[in-house]
Parts: sequence; structure tokens; C-alpha cells
Amino acid sequence: MASGNHKAKLSIIGAGNVGSHVAVYAAGKDLADIVLLDQNADKARGTGLDITQAMAMANIDRVVTGTGDYAATAGSDVVVITAGLARKPGMSRDDLLEANAGIVQAVTREAVRHSPGCILVVVTNPVNTMAQLAYEVSGLPRERVIGVSGVLDSARFKAFIAEELSVGASRVDAVVLGDHGAQMVPLVDHCQVNGVPIGNLMSPERIAAIVERVRHGGSEIVNLLKTGSAYYAPGTATVELLECILKDRQVTIPCAVYLEGEYGVDGLYVGVPALIGAAGVEKVIQLNLSATEQRDFDLSVVHIRERLDTLRANTRA
Repeated sequence: MASGNHKAKLSIIGAGNVGSHVAVYAAGKDLADIVLLDQNADKARGTGLDITQAMAMANIDRVVTGTGDYAATAGSDVVVITAGLARKPGMSRDDLLEANAGIVQAVTREAVRHSPGCILVVVTNPVNTMAQLAYEVSGLPRERVIGVSGVLDSARFKAFIAEELSVGASRVDAVVLGDHGAQMVPLVDHCQVNGVPIGNLMSPERIAAIVERVRHGGSEIVNLLKTGSAYYAPGTATVELLECILKDRQVTIPCAVYLEGEYGVDGLYVGVPALIGAAGVEKVIQLNLSATEQRDFDLSVVHIRERLDTLRANTRA
């Protein structure tokens, strides 16, 4: 997004675990000057100072400015929304639906009012639905509102396969589509290790067990931490997306995007592979799904649509 003499500006709304880790990773990659905003302005300022000093130690000339004032975010190229409640043990992402809906809608209005030309990257859960709300409230074109989902789920899929087969995760090609939750769709028939399909490397029972673990990968961490949810991997996943935008990398990444007929879905945010560059979503990539993958994908879409309908019905009530 930065060209000529323009210095890229990134704003992160929410200075909790995920937001602060997005800030430190993005600063460490020298992606942009960063504003970290939180309703607890002192927390944002303190975190910003800490990260800025860490960058000085690393000889990276990036400043993270902490604030509680949306005016400081004005003119952002990208705004990341992490604000919202985190899961606790026993909670699903759907349990956060109504509480986080109001937060995301309010944050989106303020962010876009100050940065009408920005790309919105939504991290708050349940992310498919929160991205949909941000899209509807912002009035931005679909290319400029993206949810962080499949890139994180795909990383978990890679990690679990690598662990099972005692190989490096870099050797694994894996992708996850659909919802960011228990109805997500790890594409088993598209998964390979060193170019070999995983069906040739492990039993159907082991593959099924790994798929189930991927679908509950976030809950596994929540249950172990007991005081919050994952943030290292979500932070890294978000910065992967930011790097594609801010450096115009033109890389295909699975993320939540608004579909207009692709994959037979219309008017809904669903996790699919998309080409990400300076304009945001530059192209939705259509994969040829096996019959099993298509069935699971369709079920995932039904769940996403039902959750959105539930939220709208409860909002009207």
C-alpha cells in the first residue's frame, strides 16, 4: 500500500493479547508505523512504549503509538480489529456472538470515519460473522474487508500433520476453508507432505483424528491456558495477511471474504483461498473440491448463515 514517499500507517484496535502481538510482529517486520488503540488508553500507551523500546533494541526504526483516541488512527492504510471478548474454557466462538457484535460495529464506524480509504482486517470472533458486520457497517467494497480465519486454521492443520509424521511443518501443504469454528473444513484431499497426499502416509483413522483436533484447535489452547485464548498464532496469522497487503505480495491465503457467487455462495463471509495484495482481496481462488470436501463446505456455509440469521433475529427482538 505504501508507494513513493508515502509511509504506511497501520492501526490496531484492541491492545489485548492478540492486538499487542500483532503490533510487535508487524513492527518487527518493519511493515508500517503503528497506532495501538484501546479503551484503556494507558494500557495502549504502555504497550506501545514497550514495543517501541524493543524495536530500538533491534535497530528497527518503528514507533508504536498507544492511544485511546480514534483521531490518532486517521489516514490509516489498514485497520485491524481485535477488540472484543476472548473465550474462556467451555465457551465456543459462537458464545461471543452478541457481545462482540456491538463492539465490532461501534469500532468499525469510528475506524472508517477517520480512515475512509482503509482496508479492514477483522480478527474478533466469531470472525466470519464479525467480518460480515464490519462490511455492512463500513460501506466499504468487499475487497477491503477481510477476516482472519483460514490462514490460522491451516497453520494448525500443518502443525498437527507435521507432529504426526515427524516432519517439518514447512514440508506440509494444507488448507482449511469454511467457518472459523467446529464446522471448519480441513481439505484432506488437497493436503500433501513433500508432494505426497496424506492419504498415502497415514490411516483414515489418524487423518480423521487430526481433522477433529484442527476443528477444536483453539479450544484446546483455551482449556490449557484457562485464563484466555491463543494469541501467538492468531497474531502471526494476522501479520501474514498484513504483509501481503502492505507489501503488495500477491499471495494466495485462505481468509474470510465476502462471496458473490463463488463456491455457489452469495452474500456471505466464508473462508476461501484469496489472492491478497495492496487492494485487499484481489481475486477469489476457486478450488476443485472433492465430493466429501464440498459436502462439508456446504454444511459449514449453512452454519455461518444460521449464526448470522440468529444474530439478526436477536437484534430485532
